[in-house]
Amino acid sequence: MPITVERAEKLLAENFAPWVLDLGLTVEETGESHAVLRLPWSERLAREGGALSGQALMAAADTAVVVAVASARGGFVPMTTVQLSTSFQRPVLGADVLVTARLTKLGRALAFADIALTTEDALAAQATAVYALLG
Repeated sequence: MPITVERAEKLLAENFAPWVLDLGLTVEETGESHAVLRLPWSERLAREGGALSGQALMAAADTAVVVAVASARGGFVPMTTVQLSTSFQRPVLGADVLVTARLTKLGRALAFADIALTTEDALAAQATAVYALLG
């Protein structure tokens, strides 16, 4: 059974480093094999020229996968990123980003995910991730 949005918010608060929490991520949705997080626009996360930094987008994608795995497994388990590959397609200027992580395979030891990062229904970046499940 997937975890609730409220439980996912608690998972974020209890299991992530302060700098990840500083991104201001909120959980919008959880399901049996996915999670949707919102990365709010912040000038603090923008680089020269006003575009949201790639580092913030990648951290949001990475975090969304943890929530998706926890939702699929019914709770948080220790895990670590094995691979995260991101392709940036357009700059994010002054807009929140919805980060949708969908598990493509969840095994006993590894989880695989596709992540879409969108603004107002336009794809800003897409990523793939592999996680090692440690518990």
